[in-house]
Amino acid sequence: MPVTSGAYEELSQTGKLGPQTFELLRQLVHQVRRSSGFPPPEGYAEWSDDAAYDVITAMLTREGAGQLFVTSCFAQAADEASLERLFLASIKNFLIDEAKKTPRGKLRRRIARLMGADDAFRRVPGSPPRWMLSEHPEGAIWQGDLDDLVAEAWRVRGVGITRWNHSGPTPAQTVRALMVILTQVLRHARGAVREEDLAKVLESRFELLAPARFTSLYTDEGALAEPVEASAMVEADADAAAAGGGAADIWQRLTANERLLLPYLDEDAHHAAQLLELGLAQAEAVLAGLKAKLRLALSDDRDRTAVMGALLRRCADPPPEPPL
Repeated sequence: MPVTSGAYEELSQTGKLGPQTFELLRQLVHQVRRSSGFPPPEGYAEWSDDAAYDVITAMLTREGAGQLFVTSCFAQAADEASLERLFLASIKNFLIDEAKKTPRGKLRRRIARLMGADDAFRRVPGSPPRWMLSEHPEGAIWQGDLDDLVAEAWRVRGVGITRWNHSGPTPAQTVRALMVILTQVLRHARGAVREEDLAKVLESRFELLAPARFTSLYTDEGALAEPVEASAMVEADADAAAAGGGAADIWQRLTANERLLLPYLDEDAHHAAQLLELGLAQAEAVLAGLKAKLRLALSDDRDRTAVMGALLRRCADPPPEPPL
């Protein structure tokens, strides 16, 4: 077989992905992740050649695409340089799609939507995405230590989040808390900060990506009580087993949609409609039915808090976000 001098020539001669093409893809994965700040794939704490190989493998084995992306790029290329540009675009798009699936990716999208709707913030053109305060001069870029921004976020007192929904509109109180921290952090930075770093700061300050620690229970009058910490709900004592048994019985009586709504009892029907992807009237009926079931099931229980806590532990996996 003739010796090839590059990926384009290799594909021209063999029509298959060979060592030259694979090596080019490896180099381009590293180039994209360095320039755009993408997190390493799941299972890796940092980027390495093995992590890059996993990205390439995932691209080659994707359902509905797979190795077609290589032949598609080659079909559109005229030479080695144009092939590299097409590969780069494919890799970047793939990593964007993967990043959006992660909890931090969802957090980034949420804060980007919030800042984009507020005139106090300005997005800096280019990649990776960065944000700054509108009062800051053009071209001011923060290049400090991330730990410094995290420390600054923790210096802000009197700000907290008691409810973090994994889907649907962000509660107004939560929006205010996020904006206070983002404003203070960006003011301290005196320039544009990467969107990824801002998400990390908020994640640390509010523990946003941890499992939900708050829910709402019913008062004796049937109204919703104030949120309480789930960690305080379940006491490590002899009553835990009984609470778990009661929760298991209630869980069996809930429909799939009711189980999805269980951690979000204090949200309205609009939120339920987004979460369940149903019409407003139908979602409202599901939510009302869930509340009625819980009210009846918990009415005679001496420790409703423990039973509700055991129920919530069954909702370990947060429901997916509705499509943007």
